[in-house]
Amino acid sequence: MLETAHALITRAAKRLGLGDEQIEGLLKTDHEHVFKIELGSSKSFDAYRVQHSNKLGPYKGGIRFHPEVDLDEVRALATLMSFKTAAAGLPLGGGKGGVSVNPKELKPEELEELSRKYARYLAPYIGPDKDVPAPDVNTNAQIIDWMVDEYAKITGDKTKASFTGKSLNNGGSLGRDAATGRGGVIALAQLLKHLGRESQDITIAVQGFGNVGSFFATVAAADHPNWKLLAASDSDAGVYSTEPLDAIELDKYKQDGGRFRAYKKEGVHIISNEDLLNLDVDVLVLAALGDAVNQTNYKPSQASIILELANGPVSEAAFNKLSERGVTIVPDIIANAGGVIVSYLEWVQNKESEHWSEERVNEELERYMVKASDDLYETAEKQDTSLKEAAFINAIRRLI
Repeated sequence: MLETAHALITRAAKRLGLGDEQIEGLLKTDHEHVFKIELGSSKSFDAYRVQHSNKLGPYKGGIRFHPEVDLDEVRALATLMSFKTAAAGLPLGGGKGGVSVNPKELKPEELEELSRKYARYLAPYIGPDKDVPAPDVNTNAQIIDWMVDEYAKITGDKTKASFTGKSLNNGGSLGRDAATGRGGVIALAQLLKHLGRESQDITIAVQGFGNVGSFFATVAAADHPNWKLLAASDSDAGVYSTEPLDAIELDKYKQDGGRFRAYKKEGVHIISNEDLLNLDVDVLVLAALGDAVNQTNYKPSQASIILELANGPVSEAAFNKLSERGVTIVPDIIANAGGVIVSYLEWVQNKESEHWSEERVNEELERYMVKASDDLYETAEKQDTSLKEAAFINAIRRLI
């Protein structure tokens, strides 16, 4: 992952004519905190926080609890976060954190102890104007609430702007749950407008009908009635129909614990995730896993547009081949930036002791996403390059 991130940045930097010293400056991290967390139960875990760049503002990035977390992964994600916030036009830097742990193997009291000790160790290095962490893989509002409380005990900070992704009654923001999916809808709408296709009927398949994918589908159904959802999948199977599916009905089915392999409705067919990738649709939305489209399965793909709502869902090899074929790929660095944008808006609300309506949050989210998307398409045209490289070019211009 780190090599791929560095290659993307280096390629875009060279297109801008940057020298080796400038490129090295873009790649190096500012600070790397590597430590161990010892629990009272004698369990011990490796922990990390990498702060890549704060040129544009406080470091910003999630904390993940996962057994495969290591320094290289956190370093790569911190680096990419700097470029995501820059490409999105946010006054934030990039950071990332993690603990090498399977949280499902911890008792509730151990999980709380781990969370609090993570915040306690990092308290001197983070804070509302230094580094503002957020939830990520296997972390949630409860874990962040514990960290905010621990940080407040140590520092006396009462703003709760030390972390984002908090629960609503603890300084969290309305609109946060839907932010990544809603941002993807805005990015796609701007692309279709750019291509002169905004008034056309558009067929869509969504791989990964979880939090992000379901919000994408339900927001799209409300805001763009000419977009037709023909397929959606969870980790087991997908549903497909030649007639538009009802996104709200599918969302309710999933919220009630349903699995698509057992979905029954006239005209709806059960398909595999691989089948979904190869459907004859205009837009393929990837909201599940990294490398979902790769060198072994990209060839049958028929979509003319791919929206990367997950992180890195199109492998580098598949990206190159699909781009050669003329497929437009909206890169994750912009497509899924809605989450960090609303994290930023939560931080602003905390700093100003305000609590905005969901309507205001969504208006601000749209303003940032429209600007970032339009900048992306303009740079891609001027530089005659892919949207992915254009996103990194825009970020580098703000970071040098």
